[in-house]
Amino acid sequence: MSSSVNRPFRKDEVEDYERRRYRGLDQRIVHSREMRILDKVFRRITTPGPLSVLDAPCGYGRFSGFLLGRAAFLASSDLSAAMVERAASKRSESNSPHGVVADLKQGLPFVPQAFGAVFSMRFFHHLHRSEDRLHVLEEFHRVSGRWAVVSFYRLNPLHGFQRWLRRGIKRTKTRIKMIPGDEFVREAEQAGWRVVRVYPLLRGIHGQHIALLEKP
Repeated sequence: MSSSVNRPFRKDEVEDYERRRYRGLDQRIVHSREMRILDKVFRRITTPGPLSVLDAPCGYGRFSGFLLGRAAFLASSDLSAAMVERAASKRSESNSPHGVVADLKQGLPFVPQAFGAVFSMRFFHHLHRSEDRLHVLEEFHRVSGRWAVVSFYRLNPLHGFQRWLRRGIKRTKTRIKMIPGDEFVREAEQAGWRVVRVYPLLRGIHGQHIALLEKP
């Protein structure tokens, strides 16, 4: 869930985005479905010791509670300092806030294999160039000890038409990148990953897919 790929959100924009983003019925359904799939995904993630996770980009921390329920350590990273601060504020008193401002397209300020898993939701559909997606996947591969959970939008004519219709009605300028499934697999493998499984959010209806990646 990216705050922005062009510029960081300000504090007031973060508050407004969090208040509005998942208010509608359709988005509440999407959120519920995401949580159900992610629960299945994380049941497959195993590590020799306590799991550490990097959430990048973290947005306002929509998944912070979920991740802290499954990881001993969570680091939140985003282009927006206000987003990182908001995500960190969602941790319980027993969890110290860990956050860093970073532009994923430029690289991550972490040593190799710093985390057991990297978690990235709703970001790749903002990356319209294959080389940008490949670079981010390579960075995830570098800082992850074994796993990555990445969502992307697979080419879906019905969802594409819905997006086109919405842009016409709401006059939104946001455009997402939908890619063929085999293209994402090819990019992930080129970055060094093995695609364990790809989960469709709502098969045939919604373009979002969630991929579990593992280092071979």
